[in-house]
Amino acid sequence: MQQRIIQALILTSAVATLAGCSSGMMNSMTTTTTTTTTTPPSVIGQLATMTKIGSTVDVGTGAGAGDTNPYGLAIAPITAGSMTAGDLIVCNFNNASGMAGAGTTIEDIKPVAGSKPVRIAQAADLAGCNSLAINPGAGYIWAAAYTANDNPIISPTGAEISNLKSSYMWAQPWGQAYGSPMQAAGSMTTAPAAFYISDAMDGSIVQALVSAKPAVYSKIISGFPVTVSNTYGILAPAGLTYDPSSDTLYVVSSDTNSVLAFSSVSTIKAGGITINFTPGTSTGGYYPTTTAAAFSFTGPNASQAKVIFSGSPLNYPISSALLYNGDLIVGNTGDNNMIEIQPSTMTVVGMKSVDSGAPGAIFGIATSGTSVATQKIYFNDDNTATVNSISQ
Repeated sequence: MQQRIIQALILTSAVATLAGCSSGMMNSMTTTTTTTTTTPPSVIGQLATMTKIGSTVDVGTGAGAGDTNPYGLAIAPITAGSMTAGDLIVCNFNNASGMAGAGTTIEDIKPVAGSKPVRIAQAADLAGCNSLAINPGAGYIWAAAYTANDNPIISPTGAEISNLKSSYMWAQPWGQAYGSPMQAAGSMTTAPAAFYISDAMDGSIVQALVSAKPAVYSKIISGFPVTVSNTYGILAPAGLTYDPSSDTLYVVSSDTNSVLAFSSVSTIKAGGITINFTPGTSTGGYYPTTTAAAFSFTGPNASQAKVIFSGSPLNYPISSALLYNGDLIVGNTGDNNMIEIQPSTMTVVGMKSVDSGAPGAIFGIATSGTSVATQKIYFNDDNTATVNSISQ
């Protein structure tokens, strides 16, 4: 484990001047006080306990039995149907024979060691499910299905409500997040609620405004670089993470080793932001020397986009989640490290290796907790086909 601690040195100086009344002479005295403050240790640096929650391999029968290679991971926000609040909801990307993108199942796993997966749903429309988001009101699961090229909506009882093909022509949906901004106390307005879906075909972000009746689908951000490679896999906008306190959407740009933030995302209109990317010099990967300067933004909402971090130690990241203190935890597929980024300072503040095996193991990440003592980081490990947790 490597840990980067940022130190700030604050120098304060107080000068007091005293005047002697009887002699008319002025005496002065200068006092200098130096105070050193250190930012709190990174959250992940204080989490030392690794727990295997359980296998994600589908234990059912018939179609979908034996599905493996867990990608999508979300925490059930409410108790409904087959889910209990706090359960870990996982979807499998591969089938039992290991065929990539042929998995068709969503599983429910209790967040305690020794749990076994219980199938919620199986459907051809879930083929290649790689990310999940759950509506906290009704408990409906939105699943990005890469191979099926659709976005099924699954009820808490496992019924498929829609695949959304009639609403939006999906082309390899990849990342998924639900977001609704916090409202001030006493507000009389209704906060917008939306799902955000990234497209691994054209590098765009689509907003599905579900608080509108009927829902409105808009491509609000475009221009993320995309590469599909036998060596590095699918490198596209992924790891969508929403912060309701600031209405900010964080997106991992896997292809550029970068994390971007879109503030007040619920206000971004169709065609609001276009990302313009100039690749750096390649030294074996795709864009390993990328810096924030490689990005620029155009469009009517361009001022709402920024790069919060780019470059090493990000190493083909594909997932992210928020920690209790607002830091972002990002999972590398290139080396199985988790990287903690502080958005306010746009710096890396911590790093932890979570699998010493072959690269490409870390996919879905989900978090819970309100302090270091209660913080849990859950993640899917494709080397072991398990969901695991990191805690104090």
